[in-house]
Amino acid sequence: MSLECGRKPEHLEETHTNSTQSERRSNPHPLTPPRRCETAALLAVPLIAVKVSITHRGESQSSSMPSIPNPFPELCSPAHSPVPMGALLGQSTSSAGATHVVKVYGEDGRSRSLWVHAGTTARDVSRMLVQTAHCADQESWALIELHPALGLERCLEDHETVVEVQATWPLEGDNRLLFRKNYAKYEFFKKPMQFFPEHMISDSADVNKGMTSSELIQNLLNSGSCPEIQGFLQVREPSRKAWKRFCFFLRRSGLYCSTKGSSKEPRHLQYVADLEDLNIYGVIDGRKLYGAPSDFTFCIKLLCAENEQIRTCWTTAFRLFKYGKQLQCNYQLSQSIRLQEGAVRQGPKHSVTEASLVAMDFSGKAGGRVIENPKEAQHAEQEEGLAWRKKTALRYSLPNTCHGSRSTSIHQTQPWFHGGVSRGEAQRLIEEQGLVDGMFLIRDSQQHAKCFVLSLCYKLKTKHYLIIPCEEGGRNYYTMDDGVTLFIDLLQLVEFHQINRGILPVCLKHPCVCVAL
Repeated sequence: MSLECGRKPEHLEETHTNSTQSERRSNPHPLTPPRRCETAALLAVPLIAVKVSITHRGESQSSSMPSIPNPFPELCSPAHSPVPMGALLGQSTSSAGATHVVKVYGEDGRSRSLWVHAGTTARDVSRMLVQTAHCADQESWALIELHPALGLERCLEDHETVVEVQATWPLEGDNRLLFRKNYAKYEFFKKPMQFFPEHMISDSADVNKGMTSSELIQNLLNSGSCPEIQGFLQVREPSRKAWKRFCFFLRRSGLYCSTKGSSKEPRHLQYVADLEDLNIYGVIDGRKLYGAPSDFTFCIKLLCAENEQIRTCWTTAFRLFKYGKQLQCNYQLSQSIRLQEGAVRQGPKHSVTEASLVAMDFSGKAGGRVIENPKEAQHAEQEEGLAWRKKTALRYSLPNTCHGSRSTSIHQTQPWFHGGVSRGEAQRLIEEQGLVDGMFLIRDSQQHAKCFVLSLCYKLKTKHYLIIPCEEGGRNYYTMDDGVTLFIDLLQLVEFHQINRGILPVCLKHPCVCVAL
């Protein structure tokens, strides 16, 4: 099987070599991509093997390769979709002064309806919901566009107009908007190398001028651009349920596929999709719905990556190529709003960030000093953990303490506690809210009675740590390190690991929370 939706003209492809007018004249009949109407027709083809002929300058060229049809024609832009859309059937959003009803669902299945103006953005709706739902914080909330029947979802960009998004939905569809956390929306601006591994940066993105890959990526992000991405993905063959592996290239001019291994020669590059008219969606349960070879499926066309890092790289690059500088503006605005809100809550105090926390030694008579030696800092961290045992023992020795009732119930009121959710459900919740380092939740263990499990995200993977109850000196404690560090309750355990890593690979940073609307 091969992949084809027409080939981009060579002089329009984004390469880092300068095309001259003489080079363009030397190719008087470049193979052009299909016109917009032809593209719409291709996108409307169902998942069936189809031979496609492309008319070029009056001559019919029969392609020897079947096209990659769009399996989801309802996701096309309204003008090109064969599915009836609200905006095309009289439900116009052109009246700027009119108000519209936007219905948003929470993760508990309940919904809330809001009256909004035509120009209301996803950021505006999120802020309205934060206030009406009385959320504890206003950071990293987002609107998610969900297509339940197709198993597809995507996070709306902050600048997208919600009414216009709803107008593209099929009238008889079950599409909906969800309100939940998304910590990873702008994480690539903070940790670019985690999102763009070196082996996926195309050679044509030329690491020139003596720049390292990390410097190149950072400069591109700062300018609102993105390096060209290359790599192997699996594609579902239209004629059957089998998936086949091809090398893809993502450039500003579109998505391309090589018809010969990983060759980037123009004659081997096949034009697959335009970035302007399509959005990128994550696929929910791709193995079950589409027979995908792995869980890391996404949809421009129906594509499947080998692991989460590769999928994240492709989806992030697509967003950057599609929106460019706008994403950086969204990120800067979200940061400025967060700093303003932090200043209001804390008054004249400085906001505390993880980067501002340093190890200190207060054992001397001259006051505290900063511990600069990493080994000494790690030793001080271990000593502090042991000191917690002495403090709790002293606290328990005081009269009239109500530690029994407190230790058994305090965690149940915390937003990071999710009760009896399963291991798979915990991983799903963390994946949905962004897979950023330090995101966590605590749940009841399903295998060990009276135990709990800390589920923690690190390097795009979810790790699980067993929290076991133990007894010492007639008192009940919780521990994750075989009794080396003891905690009187789960709240104390979480507060400790928000400052100290202990046995964890990273400090606890972002609680995985769900709100009821």
